[in-house]
Amino acid sequence: MSNDQARARPLLIVISGPAGAGKTVLCSMLLAERKDILRSVSCTTRPPRGSEKDGVDYRFMTEQEFLDMERRGEFLESAVVHGARYGTPRTAVESALKSGLSVALVIDVQGAALVRNAVRNGPESGLLRNGFVDIFVMPPSVDALRSRLAKRGEDSAAEIERRLGNAAAEMLRAGEYMYVVINDELDKAFARLKEIIEHERGRAA
Repeated sequence: MSNDQARARPLLIVISGPAGAGKTVLCSMLLAERKDILRSVSCTTRPPRGSEKDGVDYRFMTEQEFLDMERRGEFLESAVVHGARYGTPRTAVESALKSGLSVALVIDVQGAALVRNAVRNGPESGLLRNGFVDIFVMPPSVDALRSRLAKRGEDSAAEIERRLGNAAAEMLRAGEYMYVVINDELDKAFARLKEIIEHERGRAA
């Protein structure tokens, strides 16, 4: 980590986008390059997909376990997406920021709106508010999104169409975000993402 990175205020980086837009891939690339940024591991009630591991990709839990955490106020945000519950544990995010590390949240537009509202309603001098930045990852087209979802091989044809319908609604909300990154070419999208992070770190500092 450079001296400039060490001096910069930590960021709460919210990254959203439709399924298949590439938000998870871009976040993984960012984390591989930047050791001063941690990925927040969300909780979910959906079952693991493919090679996903508990505690690494998500914290997989039962409906009751999730509701108990929600009742105790342990989530920074929580929402129902594609029929499953998702939530961001508050303590892990706040602890990382207090230690000087930035945190990346890969969440849907519902969760992003909840985090945005929580940040705006929080104390003006708080770490969450001062370092908040949200970024929407946009696919180049709906056809490209359909092709990416099909290539993943994780969903049925009916599920892909359902996700495309949800994607159309999500893309209409891109204007709610501070930044939009169009993921047409992965390398260019990643370069743009890094530019945004560096700009916001400098502005926060």
